[in-house]
Amino acid sequence: MPPSTPVPASLMERKRRLVQQRIIKAADELFAAEGFDSVSVSDIAARADVGRTTFFRYFGDKAEVVFAKEQEMLDAIAAFAAQASVGIAQTASEAVEQLRPIVLLLCAQATADLQAYAHHCQLLEQHLELRARDALKMQQIADKLSEVLIGRGTDETTAVFAAQIALACYQTAKRRANTAGALTDKTRAAFEQALALGHRMTSTRESTE
Repeated sequence: MPPSTPVPASLMERKRRLVQQRIIKAADELFAAEGFDSVSVSDIAARADVGRTTFFRYFGDKAEVVFAKEQEMLDAIAAFAAQASVGIAQTASEAVEQLRPIVLLLCAQATADLQAYAHHCQLLEQHLELRARDALKMQQIADKLSEVLIGRGTDETTAVFAAQIALACYQTAKRRANTAGALTDKTRAAFEQALALGHRMTSTRESTE
């Protein structure tokens, strides 16, 4: 028998993503219809027409499905950083400025499906366990943002500080946004406010020296 032809990596990746999206879609539908607590991994697997083993190949538990977009955000940060040609941020303000377009990109990505984003926020509001998991995911995003700056040559102290400020802008926008569609604009406004405050503090310090 002739040797089997290996499946191209790109085709395997497409199949992997299709299965993952099927699981996410099934979980979203079940959570919306029955509530997070009432849905089991077996329920999700059955609706997605996959086995439990396949489910656990993609997600550690049902809560991880809720945060699938956060993993996409981490991947997007890495991809954006690889494409951008930016110099070393010498100050905290410069570092925050460099992170602004990345965070705005994440906002646009998170709200690409407004209904799904609104449902995600509703789930977090209803479940303390999910809010705790969300806090961990947000810190992972902040860590990834600081890694971007460090990779460009910014010192670690400045990079970590700027990443926390950038995350705070995003979190502030989530609280201020009355609708899912307002997240990007509110995040942009929060960055402008933070940067303006930084410039004022710098000017005040320089005038007193």
